[in-house]
Amino acid sequence: MPPILVTGAAGGAQGGTGRLVAETLLREGRAVRAFVHRDDGRAAELKDLGAEVVVGDLREISSVAPALQDVRRAYFTYPVTAGMLDAAAVFAALGTQHGLQRVVATSQLGSDPQAGTPHMRRHWVAEQVLDNAGIGAVHLRAAVFFENLKVAIGDRGELALPLGSPDTVLPLIAGADVAGVGAGVLRAEEPVDPVLWLAGEIMTVGAAAETFGVPYRHVDAAEWAEWAMTVYRDEVVVEHLTQLWTMFAAIGSGHELFQVTESIERYTGRPPITLREFVTGGSAA
Repeated sequence: MPPILVTGAAGGAQGGTGRLVAETLLREGRAVRAFVHRDDGRAAELKDLGAEVVVGDLREISSVAPALQDVRRAYFTYPVTAGMLDAAAVFAALGTQHGLQRVVATSQLGSDPQAGTPHMRRHWVAEQVLDNAGIGAVHLRAAVFFENLKVAIGDRGELALPLGSPDTVLPLIAGADVAGVGAGVLRAEEPVDPVLWLAGEIMTVGAAAETFGVPYRHVDAAEWAEWAMTVYRDEVVVEHLTQLWTMFAAIGSGHELFQVTESIERYTGRPPITLREFVTGGSAA
């Protein structure tokens, strides 16, 4: 059986969907080729789980070409940082050469050429690049991860964001649900819609803060960006999140995309994980 290539397989603090996809497929006894950026302890754990580990840079042809050898299905994810379009272009070009038949790619709920943040607009461009390569791209347009809110709280004891009123509505999802859908699409033999919108829970920021057991406080966007730079240490992340929060504040009470989507249950076989389950550890993830 050809291996399934999973990028971002080491995981990360804000969702770590690549790691979750790799672990899910390995538990099912599937051959997994795990693409990681560093050969560290996380890579060693993947090897212990049975994965073939490839170390490299998704922006580099010399790294991606051997990783795609004999691969027909792949999971493509890239962190919120510079280089996503370079990585998507490399993956698309080499995927065509190597006969890739399905690539499941993470994207964002509002991906669109007129989207509210530069990174969301770049996601739309990446989608077009993968689509035009003819490699069976399926885009997972995911809502805000629960994990993003957890990082925003940190050790401050409050959820302080530039979201205006506590009644501002957020579309949310667990990273585990995005990964669950990704794994489900990778194993599916039937045709799959090229775009899957993914949201597991719609709630106000005030209710989200209450679920985490902390108060919500509105802060000025510039103040939040200054704090966020000390946490994320990446200008692309801070720019994206700052504009994302202020965009939600402007939308206020909701948007047509703010609805729980049935794709989660269809591909995971269970209802979406709720924020309360995420916080208490009571989910089936």
